Amino acid sequence: MKSRALMYIVSISVLAVLAVPLEVAAQSSYQLIDLGTFGGPASFINPPQQSGSTNPMSLLGTTVGGSTTSTPTPSTSNFFLCGGIEGIVPNVNHAFKWDDENGVTDLGSLGSSDNCSLATSIRSKPAAAVNISDEIVGSSENGVIDPVLGVNEIRAILWKDGQIADLGTLGGNVSAGSGINNRGQIVGFAVNDVPDPISFYYDVIGQSTNGTQTRAFLWQNGTMTDLGTLGGPDAWADFINDHGQVSGFSYTGALPNPMTGVPATHPFLWDSVDGMIDLGTLGGSSAGSEILNMAGALNNRGHVVGASYLSDDQTYHPFFWKKNAKMYDLGTLGGSCGAAFAVNDADVVVGRADVSGSCSGLTPTSAGRLAARNRPPANIAEQGQPITHAFLWQPGMTTLQDLGTIGKGVYSQGNAINSSGQVVGASVDPGGISRAFLWENGGPMVDLNTLIPPNSALKLRTALAINDRGEIAGIGVPTGCLNFEECGHAFVLIPTQ
Repeated sequence: MKSRALMYIVSISVLAVLAVPLEVAAQSSYQLIDLGTFGGPASFINPPQQSGSTNPMSLLGTTVGGSTTSTPTPSTSNFFLCGGIEGIVPNVNHAFKWDDENGVTDLGSLGSSDNCSLATSIRSKPAAAVNISDEIVGSSENGVIDPVLGVNEIRAILWKDGQIADLGTLGGNVSAGSGINNRGQIVGFAVNDVPDPISFYYDVIGQSTNGTQTRAFLWQNGTMTDLGTLGGPDAWADFINDHGQVSGFSYTGALPNPMTGVPATHPFLWDSVDGMIDLGTLGGSSAGSEILNMAGALNNRGHVVGASYLSDDQTYHPFFWKKNAKMYDLGTLGGSCGAAFAVNDADVVVGRADVSGSCSGLTPTSAGRLAARNRPPANIAEQGQPITHAFLWQPGMTTLQDLGTIGKGVYSQGNAINSSGQVVGASVDPGGISRAFLWENGGPMVDLNTLIPPNSALKLRTALAINDRGEIAGIGVPTGCLNFEECGHAFVLIPTQ
């Protein structure tokens, strides 16, 4: 699922134990696979900063996302789900799956083919389990009009064995799937039937005070369970690890903060023993919230990363949290703000941080509670931003490691990291051109466009996922396309040596 209330953030001293990534041989070349479209102008992998897309690519390389069709979006299309990566493409998108045996498969949607769908996460299963069917999670319109917003309802979806299953709701009209683990447990959000004028889904995203509560859910064995909240009316689950631990964010009360426009919103970790644990903040009113552009990631050790406001509720820093310890401020690279986007099971964290200037990206304010269709674009080549670089942090480091940029770039961010410490993301040059990068073995950052055959069909703009085999997924542009949100194509890179 792709939140239209998000504004995509354009969005060494090391202990030897636990911290140092595994050594891997540097890749010198890749096979490029252009995943094309379903007849429309664009296809995409959902960015990891949106919707809890922790596994858009499995350990076997199977990749999921969304691809636009030739069908124009009807007037009742749900802006939360339709229109490509940023909701600006006037075509219905369908969930897709790519694998090296079958190529690209249209996973379809609930009801009519005019209904949008999107796949966000795939069960990442062990490589030995090659005969187990893919299990893919996402969301689909169902063609039924939600009376609150006057657009199509959406439902959390499981695709398995060639079938599409509606996971239901908690009594309301809407749900959406975020993540799935290797036990087949699924998380996301669903609305109930309790009136709520500050509902995450209806108020913050849909701008209606006539909606009902948004709640974090855990689905397993055919049953959807409400995980509760941190004291406020609403919660939302983004990530689930292989131990069944869930992370997300929740209101802690009901009184809106004048700076953020929403009540205090804290990240949580839920497990079956302790229930929902409040992870706190770095002094501000909110942290770890997808709605406020601060969602990060959860690893299999139950450790959580993201971004948190400081006490001024204007400045935000990346954080690292583990149980029985306070939230740790990772700092910046010398500027004002930063955010953590991914963490592997060795607790190596990547994201982006300002080198100079006062806060890259867009800091939400009470005036920033925008309808989805009014969101600024997610192009990481936004102009007028301070210098911002991708960073890496691991336990034992007292400062962030600056991963630099490609050439004379002014902006970069790390989007994903695998167990070997390979980092992928995007770097932007002074002219606003974005290039997908790979960073490994101490650097420097390498332009992935130099590691594919010359005269390839796509220019690689951003890399969004990397698995433990070193396979990479992201978005590129064909000849004549200037904006990957409008006409980009999803791609997969397979190492050739």
